[in-house]
Amino acid sequence: MSFDLLVSNGEIVFPGEGVRRGSLGIRNGRIAAILAPGETAHAARVIDCTDRWVMPGLIDPHTHIGFGAKEADWATESATAALGGVTGLLSFWRSEDLAASTDAWREAALARSCIDFGFHFGVTSRRHVGELAELSRRFGVTSIKVYLMYKGATGQAKGFTEVDDALLFAALQAGARLRGGVVGVHCENTEVIPLFREPLKAAGRSDLAAWDEQSPGFLETENVFRVGYFAQKAECPVNIVHMSSGESLDVVRRLRRPGGAPIHVETCVHYLSLTRDAPIGAVGKVNPPLRSQADVEALWDGVAQGDITTIGSDHVPRKLATKGPDLWQASAGFPAIAQILPVLVSEGYHKRGIAIETLAACTSRNVADLYSILNKGRIGVGYDADLAIVDPDGETLVEARNYPSHSDYSPFEGMRLRGEVTHTIRRGDILMETGTLAPGLAAGGHYLHRAP
Repeated sequence: MSFDLLVSNGEIVFPGEGVRRGSLGIRNGRIAAILAPGETAHAARVIDCTDRWVMPGLIDPHTHIGFGAKEADWATESATAALGGVTGLLSFWRSEDLAASTDAWREAALARSCIDFGFHFGVTSRRHVGELAELSRRFGVTSIKVYLMYKGATGQAKGFTEVDDALLFAALQAGARLRGGVVGVHCENTEVIPLFREPLKAAGRSDLAAWDEQSPGFLETENVFRVGYFAQKAECPVNIVHMSSGESLDVVRRLRRPGGAPIHVETCVHYLSLTRDAPIGAVGKVNPPLRSQADVEALWDGVAQGDITTIGSDHVPRKLATKGPDLWQASAGFPAIAQILPVLVSEGYHKRGIAIETLAACTSRNVADLYSILNKGRIGVGYDADLAIVDPDGETLVEARNYPSHSDYSPFEGMRLRGEVTHTIRRGDILMETGTLAPGLAAGGHYLHRAP
């Protein structure tokens, strides 16, 4: 047997199934063979993976490319992703006219991204709902997002005047008619938030915990109940994106029922590793807010039990300068795409004993299944050779200066995480090796046109 690349003698992680020692033979960008220990093969290049995991490359389901330096983000953020074992991403695309603008945004990404990519459409108007079926067929986008945090005055401040419960239900009805359709929802009750926010501001509070207190977890939970209940009535699969509260997860568990529309749950690495008490100030401002340690543990339990099915980064590549002058005026969100796997290995596998195949399912297989991404997310013959090779006992020191991101800071700055991504392989091409991006790394990412 002869291959272009042989990933040799590693601990192969099969998402949701188990770990088995062996080698992978890669030819023409795909996995051509899974070899048992002792089987020999020839290859133009061999990577010895002794004592390392060979995992499917991560597919980050939650990013905001373009929020930093617009089109240039595709180059800087995809390269940053490659340093963390991420071989694909889905990014939210919002525009008043999706039909007219999406081609140009896709072409900008094709010209710059070194990893594969796809889109979710942000639905903010009745027009979007009415055009959804045609947009889905044309662009291969099966997932949309409704932003309940942009209801009322909050939405009007950003130019969104049509976000309300009627738009939510209309989007669910439209999503139910899409083959493979799923509606993601940002859950926060912004109508109640001012009741808590104004006294906090009047008291001079500007600490990170105040951001949680102005939008406490039960305001997310209330929206989660409404979305889940509406989804059952509309018979539409939904995804509660970036879940932050343990109480919200409890509500989803109660709403799920055999034969009902699926209620999926996504969380993000910061909700699994950072809290409102982290000493990072306004750097940690994000929507929904960072919560308590009890919420962190509740979400980890959801990962371990399979109630949380996908994990992303909510990556926003803005500059540190946007995080001031105080908590109330700081931008929300932060970069995290390169830390997904190191955080999960350190906090999930080592600290809490969660099986690596469970974590791999949340970052690869389940993402591919939920969003109808073909030939990715698994290790099997015929699948794209998208791989992350990980030294489980290595160390990742997070320093923003070591990433090419447009963003110049990290909420994980200075943390030493147990677990190190040593290689990232996208469709058989080595994008990163021993912490260094491939010389001359350039565009080469494919657009993920999803057609279930």
